[in-house]
Amino acid sequence: MLYSFDGKTPQVGKGSYVSDIARVIGDVNIGENCYIGHGAIIRGDYGRIDIGNGTAVEEGVIIHSPPGGLHQIGKMVTIGHGAILHGNIIGSYSVIGMGAILSIFSETGEWTIIGEGSLVRSNQKIESRVVAVGNPIKTIRTISREDQELWEYGKKVYIDLAEKYLKTGMPEVKLP
Repeated sequence: MLYSFDGKTPQVGKGSYVSDIARVIGDVNIGENCYIGHGAIIRGDYGRIDIGNGTAVEEGVIIHSPPGGLHQIGKMVTIGHGAILHGNIIGSYSVIGMGAILSIFSETGEWTIIGEGSLVRSNQKIESRVVAVGNPIKTIRTISREDQELWEYGKKVYIDLAEKYLKTGMPEVKLP
């Protein structure tokens, strides 16, 4: 699950759960109380990846860093199932929808919601506190108080799930 590469070893903060079938490679720093789901691949092999406290990286997510660069993911970010991230910055409290693609050198501001299946192109910057969707991606509105409340709840669900996995484990079931 955790692999050293080129003299760099992943670091995992207190209270964070990393699935034993996730792959975390090289220069990766995972903050406290994070959830790294089954089948996630986080490649810090030719750049650094910093993941902020309370962030959820759901199942099947791929995170990569620009060559020689830093991919900085803020605190309390939710990255949906199957998303592909190869950018520079994801602002704190953001939500990246399932299957979204954030291409190389892309950036999103704080409290940004990227819709499911959307494409943020290379070098594109999405401002803070907006909902952006589509391919090509377009900003459709600013986030609402209801958006914030929903995603604050969703972020707590994954912090609690990480704690439960760490507490109860995940014993393998042997079939007869």
